[in-house]
Amino acid sequence: MLLVIDVGNTNIVLGIYDGITLQHSWRITTDKRRTVDEYAVLVRDLFALAEIGFTDVKDVVISCVVPPLMATLERLCTDYFQLKALVVGSGIKTGMPILYDNPQEVGADRIVNAVAAYEKHRCCLIVIDFGTATTFDFITAQGEYLGGAIAPGIGISAEALFEKASKLPRVEFVAPPTVIARNTVNSMQAGLIYGYAGLVDGIVSRMQQESNDEALVVATGGLASLIAPISRTINQVDANLTLAGLLLLHQRNAGAL
Repeated sequence: MLLVIDVGNTNIVLGIYDGITLQHSWRITTDKRRTVDEYAVLVRDLFALAEIGFTDVKDVVISCVVPPLMATLERLCTDYFQLKALVVGSGIKTGMPILYDNPQEVGADRIVNAVAAYEKHRCCLIVIDFGTATTFDFITAQGEYLGGAIAPGIGISAEALFEKASKLPRVEFVAPPTVIARNTVNSMQAGLIYGYAGLVDGIVSRMQQESNDEALVVATGGLASLIAPISRTINQVDANLTLAGLLLLHQRNAGAL
């Protein structure tokens, strides 16, 4: 079995692949304060729900955008799985040319998403990942990572509104019945949800105009299913895109460790 770990600023997503089939996946809170042993207990308990043991895992792949956690997770692999993890980063074989001015600046999760989306669709793509930050990545029809945009995530926007405006409450992330809302909570939800859909559509439209290409737009990440139904530009949601990308990179780097 292959364990894939996608570490974001808000959540860590773990997946177990048996061959090319995703058997199980879990989402836990990212916490830089947890020790190696604490993560081991957490992973052990999740595995127990699926009747999986540490020894069932034969390989591990990690994508991480939280540098302080990298050493912790690598030690988790060596101490509890007796394995050296494949870490997405400089030197890994992706099969995708990175045309960024400095390729090492591109977040590991963005590369993983781009590789997975292009392998699946083989066309010009815009991949949107709704995480702590929302990233927009443009992949050419030839399979090149051209570049993209980064915006504050909807959670950051909502938290800033709550913290900076004294009378405004925290609100649930749901689309209100109308954009012309009749109470404060619905008014905030309208601004956040429909405003964010407008941000997404605006950036996607500009990317398509700039590239003179009608790219397929694929969304992933925790809030993709919330924004996609009210977006005019998102074509499909792929909830497990990042996990699929980690599997693909493991296949392309088999024997590299």
